Amino acid sequence: MLKLALTTALVAALSFGLSHASQPGKVLEGQKMQSTILKKAVDYTIYFPPGYEPGERDYPVIHLMHGGGDGQNQDWYRYGAANQVFDRLIESGDVPPFIAVTPEGRRDEDNKFNTYYMNDADGAYLWQDMFAQEFVSYVEEKYDVIPGKENRAILGLSMGGYAAMAFSLKYPDMFVGAAALSAAFRTDQQIVELDQPGYDRRYGKAWGVGLKGKDRLNDAYYANSVLDLVDKTPADNIKETAIYIDCGASDDFFVGNSELHLKLQKLEIEHRFMAREGGHDWTYWRTGLPEATRFIGELFRK
Repeated sequence: MLKLALTTALVAALSFGLSHASQPGKVLEGQKMQSTILKKAVDYTIYFPPGYEPGERDYPVIHLMHGGGDGQNQDWYRYGAANQVFDRLIESGDVPPFIAVTPEGRRDEDNKFNTYYMNDADGAYLWQDMFAQEFVSYVEEKYDVIPGKENRAILGLSMGGYAAMAFSLKYPDMFVGAAALSAAFRTDQQIVELDQPGYDRRYGKAWGVGLKGKDRLNDAYYANSVLDLVDKTPADNIKETAIYIDCGASDDFFVGNSELHLKLQKLEIEHRFMAREGGHDWTYWRTGLPEATRFIGELFRK
């Protein structure tokens, strides 16, 4: 009986240890930051790694940017199963534990006009300023996050991929790495040829509603177009952030992503560029997230 009792106790102890070790990470939706710049509360979703306990240790952070259209801050977890991907990579030791946070990129529930994570041309809605001046520091002050560039990265899909590349060029001292899946940026010619409703919804507030043809290629456009930012950003500044680009061969944004790759190659800037079979959808993003996360994880280890 004693032997049976000891065996039962041992099994229970081992089971407790295994369940504790495999405890999944936590995802909290519906979080809010009060923004002085936007004069409103900004929603966000945050991920904590397996075994996370407040106050026990500090972690690096990934700003995980969602896509445009009807995209919102919960999407990475509801459709992309990002928490499961992160849990597996952390528990296998492929990447160090980290916190991930996704700010809301929509301006309102109606979402008639995308922000594209930019400031409005007329200054009415300054999403980019909110992120750079308020949100990044807010996350590092409120949560158990290691402050500073070397422990901060940005990873996004579609419109969020645009943000990852644009912010890496605009703020070379902000992120150790930037990873983009199916980054949503177009060539100058594609912008000129874009249908009017499509242009107005995506870029109208950032560059000017109702602009047609080459009138869209104004100062606001050139200040935000990734393919033009690369041309006027000093190469040494671009090198300050490790860059990872992954775009499907059947994606409408493949031309823009390929052009960015070629521009970086011409500047002799080391970066990762991947082109896989696939289009602009969650199947592609789910399969691309693990390698993009490993890329960032290696930067955190350094």
